[in-house]
Amino acid sequence: MHLLTDHPASVGETYLEHMGQATSFGTTMILAGIACLIHGLIPAWFVSTGSKTISRLHDRMVINRRRKEAK
Repeated sequence: MHLLTDHPASVGETYLEHMGQATSFGTTMILAGIACLIHGLIPAWFVSTGSKTISRLHDRMVINRRRKEAK
């Protein structure tokens, strides 16, 4: 098992592609999490940010991967 390449290969990505995707997902989740915390304090702000972010990330991770596998 190669620590840096086995998992990325299992999802059809190189190490660098996977690093970019994971970094993008992580940054997006952090920002959405901050928006959710602010929403908890001020409910009128960021009303749908969390749910829209989850949906968008799900599409990127699951739906797009299925499309890629089908090719």
